[in-house]
Amino acid sequence: MDIVDTLTDPLNVAGALAAMACFGTVVTLAAPAMSENKLGSRLKEVAKKREELRKRSRADLAKGVGSLQHKDANSFAKNLVNKLNLQKALADDTLTEKLIRSGLRGNAAQTMFYFYRAALPVGFGIAALVYIVTLGADLALHMKAAAVVGGIALGFYAPNLYLKNLADTRRTKIMEAFPDSLDMMLICVESGMSVEMAMQRVGQEIAPASVELAEEFALTTAELSYLPERRMAYENLARRTAHPGVKAVAMALTQAEKYGTPVGQALRVMAKENRDLRLAEAEKKAASLPPKLTVPMIVFFLPVLFAVIIGPAMIQVSQMLAERG
Repeated sequence: MDIVDTLTDPLNVAGALAAMACFGTVVTLAAPAMSENKLGSRLKEVAKKREELRKRSRADLAKGVGSLQHKDANSFAKNLVNKLNLQKALADDTLTEKLIRSGLRGNAAQTMFYFYRAALPVGFGIAALVYIVTLGADLALHMKAAAVVGGIALGFYAPNLYLKNLADTRRTKIMEAFPDSLDMMLICVESGMSVEMAMQRVGQEIAPASVELAEEFALTTAELSYLPERRMAYENLARRTAHPGVKAVAMALTQAEKYGTPVGQALRVMAKENRDLRLAEAEKKAASLPPKLTVPMIVFFLPVLFAVIIGPAMIQVSQMLAERG
């Protein structure tokens, strides 16, 4: 009975309630100071990961090995270009764009281009002159002069032709794997990854199929990390590839980040458009096959067909003429 009286005593009940209220007040006031700042720690982890990505990207750009093509120029070629000041004498305003689209980066590529631009005309001219002296002595004078001038002109334009062919080949290889890479980026973005992490992941996965596209994604990831505006990184990607499909994707990503539209939706639409574009290119090549096969069929197929058809008849006629004779 004493315990019941003690528990039911109004003074004891009031004291217990007051103690609980004081304890709750202390816990409420002290909880924010004692609890862990999860948002701050998560932001710190994101900043740390971003800094690691930036350092790794800059290290890849500095090394220029593996993912990015960058080679040192030959010392002889570099000295020759500097002594003759070929960069000023053979200045080309579009050279930087040509080298970037060809996948050649750095000052070494420009140095070697100017060296070959000056050396090849001399080499081809000498080769044409040697041919004339050794094998073309019977040619007329104007033919000899045309051969030498043609060799010099071919040597002068050969570096530009090589860069154009290299850029076209590289763009073709990139576009063969680009629609599939957009599908992979869509999966990564919808799973919660950022655009940088998605590009980095897709670049690693797509490297066995297209090294060129993996290089572009690695460079774009690095530019997204340190360029002042993300729009510049997307524009550089479109400029390096020089393809309307990549340009459309760059514009879509820029607008998605500018206006806050879902990136996944933009990637889904762009992936479909690039697949349709790749299919249209394949259909265009298939439609161009009949005209291209016309001449080979006339030259190689029809003579054999005529020989098979007319041959037995000619043999029989010759045998009949031999029997009558």
